[in-house]
Amino acid sequence: MNKKKKKIILIGGGGHCSSVIDVIEQQSVYEIAGIVGLKKEIGQQNMGYKIIASDDNIPYLTKHYNNYLITLGQLQSAEKRIKLYTLLKGYNINFPVIISPMAYVSKHSAIGPGSVVMHFAQINANAIIGCNCIINSKALIEHDAVIEDHCHISTAAIINGGVIVGRESFIGSGTVTKQYIKILPNSFIKANSTIAGAEL
Repeated sequence: MNKKKKKIILIGGGGHCSSVIDVIEQQSVYEIAGIVGLKKEIGQQNMGYKIIASDDNIPYLTKHYNNYLITLGQLQSAEKRIKLYTLLKGYNINFPVIISPMAYVSKHSAIGPGSVVMHFAQINANAIIGCNCIINSKALIEHDAVIEDHCHISTAAIINGGVIVGRESFIGSGTVTKQYIKILPNSFIKANSTIAGAEL
């Protein structure tokens, strides 16, 4: 008998949400009960799933659903994702870790609540991923690296061994870091950068 899927609410209905929906469907652990979007989007659909509410309805939803994932994208700033994460933490809800079955995650790594690991990403031994992070498709997090809370590591970025990425940072697609450097909190690294300095 198939195990019954747990219901999950997605917060944010844009392009990143579409990508996460595909991961959730491939993972086959959670059933998407609905999406929280803008008021003007209520009734619309994303990948066949209805936008059922706006942020104003979150208190009501938390009485009926326990699992939530923030699927709002993160480019210039993590501020909106952090605001939603903080709001939801005020309720007795669960932030699951969502990992694509096509990703590799070492059993010796750790991933914080509310983070998502997209298709073909790789997280190696002793790496630590904080809460509410996006590890996007084909990103590589090498051994002993630390990705602090509320970061977005974009597609095909390479975070080499022992690197610390400070909280609320954005690392653009195709970026490569030198090993054992520290990237300061709130950093914005544009696509295809090479980061070799001790800090930013």
